[in-house]
Amino acid sequence: MPDMPDTTINLLGLDTASLAKLVSQWGDKPFRANQLSRWVHQRGVADFDQMTDLAQAFRARLHEHCCVQPPTVIERHQSTDFTRKWLFDVGQGNAIETVYIPEDDRGTLCISSQAGCTVACPFCSTGHQGFNRNLSTAEIVGQLWWARHELTASGIGHRLPTSPRSTQPLLTASPNASVHQPLDRIISNVVFMGMGEPMLNYDAVLGAIRLMLDDHGYGLSRRRVTVSTSGVVPMIDRLAQDCPVALAVSLHAANDALRDKLVPLNKKYPIATLLAACERYLAVAPRDFITFEYVMLNDVNDSPAHAAELIQLAKQISCKINLIPFNPFPSSGLTRSPAMRVKEFAQRLQAAGVIATTRKTRGDDIDAACGQLAGDVIDRTRLTQRAAERKTILIKEVRS
Repeated sequence: MPDMPDTTINLLGLDTASLAKLVSQWGDKPFRANQLSRWVHQRGVADFDQMTDLAQAFRARLHEHCCVQPPTVIERHQSTDFTRKWLFDVGQGNAIETVYIPEDDRGTLCISSQAGCTVACPFCSTGHQGFNRNLSTAEIVGQLWWARHELTASGIGHRLPTSPRSTQPLLTASPNASVHQPLDRIISNVVFMGMGEPMLNYDAVLGAIRLMLDDHGYGLSRRRVTVSTSGVVPMIDRLAQDCPVALAVSLHAANDALRDKLVPLNKKYPIATLLAACERYLAVAPRDFITFEYVMLNDVNDSPAHAAELIQLAKQISCKINLIPFNPFPSSGLTRSPAMRVKEFAQRLQAAGVIATTRKTRGDDIDAACGQLAGDVIDRTRLTQRAAERKTILIKEVRS
């Protein structure tokens, strides 16, 4: 990412309310903020001179004080299943990863919120890298801004559901996108499931969410923005008050003894405390269920007894279980549950009346699948060193 003067304002980090405050300080009328937001986020324009309906004096002030600067792309990869992954430079030797997953009825962007992660789940590649810092709102939104810009420029025609009598998509991407359809549904869903624990970078993530929901920004609905958390209970309650969107919880075990090993944060916020927070969240959530993510680890959490425990948990709260076949990486020491065992596990849940789906693995040939995002992080927490020292002990504990 190019160095910018400390006083330069990156507009990718300001929602419409913040823009309105800035414009007001300059003595301009509030509608300028809406115009500017649409130019930046809906049309993806970074050159102020191209914002032709803004007064020349206003554009001059933008040149003097502001910029539109997403993180710089270092690498890009495309999978055989058309999943795309970008590696973004976020400065000081750190890089983050962002993934785009196209499907027949949606286009989902998986974005990162931190350079690394402090939660250190043993099955997650990011967690094995340690942690450097939180991303700013501009760096978070910049991933969405850049992905939409590149996908549109490449002429991608992401399909929405077709009409019953036609095989033609109802809407496709266009470089001349209408401001009334800000994403043209190239990116219809955004999930905070990339690198980092979003709830441990709450303020920046909240600012990014508000921009994604803003009608002058990206215009997404609350149902189409999902925050995934390993269970930071106080921040779940804050999000319920501030800006409730869809919530996914990385569960991975239905008893505290095992979850303490798989999700270390459970020692601070055990399952009963987490479920109570989820129940409170449901009162204001845009969906009438919480998604519980459950990675399937061979001989760790995939037995019939584990399924029975998960069934009992699921009966306590309105939820959907998303089973995730583990995507191995060399330093984990863990392996994926056999496909038949995953299928039988899902069938046990479904037979008990629990809504359960198995996530299709996407982008694993470019290390873009769930749990594989690693980026490039200079660990300032010594987490990787400590993890290496206890790796053998941890794996033995998980399997015991």
